[in-house]
Amino acid sequence: MQKIRKRAFEVLDIGARGDRLSRFVDIFLICLISLNVLSVILETLPFLQNRYLFLFSGFETFSVIIFSFEYVTRVWCSIENPETDHNHPFWGRLRYMLTPMALIDLIVILPFYLTLFFTVDLRFMRVLRLLRVFRLTRYSSSMSLLLTVLKDEAKSIGAALFVLCMLIIMASSLTYLAEHKAQPEAFKSIPHAMWWAIITMTSVGYGDVTPVTVLGKMLASVISIISVGLVALPAGILASGYSEAIRQRRVQFEKVVDDALEDGVITPEEELELQESRETLGLDLAEAETILESSRNRKIDKEIGQMISVAEREMKTALNNRCPHCGKVVDWRHEKRSRPRNQMD
Repeated sequence: MQKIRKRAFEVLDIGARGDRLSRFVDIFLICLISLNVLSVILETLPFLQNRYLFLFSGFETFSVIIFSFEYVTRVWCSIENPETDHNHPFWGRLRYMLTPMALIDLIVILPFYLTLFFTVDLRFMRVLRLLRVFRLTRYSSSMSLLLTVLKDEAKSIGAALFVLCMLIIMASSLTYLAEHKAQPEAFKSIPHAMWWAIITMTSVGYGDVTPVTVLGKMLASVISIISVGLVALPAGILASGYSEAIRQRRVQFEKVVDDALEDGVITPEEELELQESRETLGLDLAEAETILESSRNRKIDKEIGQMISVAEREMKTALNNRCPHCGKVVDWRHEKRSRPRNQMD
């Protein structure tokens, strides 16, 4: 049973790039998720909904059966993951069920079962079914990179958003005091003024609510100028973190390439390892080839530098062993030993 469970984990594991069955399962699930999202979108068209309702329902039932089996299997074999502490038969599986990706897997199949036991709004259930698109993040290296950046830069982004929220509260409060008497309907409360503050600070400017007093216009001008950089701050932090994460992945791949080129020859096993590393890190083929060529040139330059250094040392030694008058090679150590003591002195 343990061998079957371990094999199931290897098949469902995204990192098992060399496993053909795992690759086939990944492609099948990606296609099924994409078709489910497309089905939910097309189902909202009235002429398709009335004519092909039985096809949409049948495909939904088939998809839920596959997703349910996948979810149960992932929970069952989650204790085989060597990179986590999910080893306990009960608590390990419970920890896995509380992970973000496992919760997404559970949420996308819940609407189907809820409609079987409870009377719920089907429109709301259709919206929840669209959450299946988030399952594609498991198979996308770019999305996983973005999630990693969000996790690493959470504190910086949170601090920027906190300052932004404080500015929204201050802007809406001051604008409420300035515009409430002049426009009691548009600025009837501070929460109503927040709508205007958010739209103004993000430079959207719908124009449905505008200040009319002199103080309100002055506040709007100051708020617009201050918010230009402040609203873009989280995006700048995210872009910087994304660039740094890509650089770190390139450095990791360069390390793998340097290890493979240590003996000067890339074996078929090392080539397969480089391919798996490239796919895991989300690098395209052209970028990987550029890094590989750069590493080869760097290694060649290093070897040439070592050869030149050795040649320089040999040349320097040879020059030191020649007589400065006649240019003949002289063993100075022998000459020094054979020289009389009085001459040496």
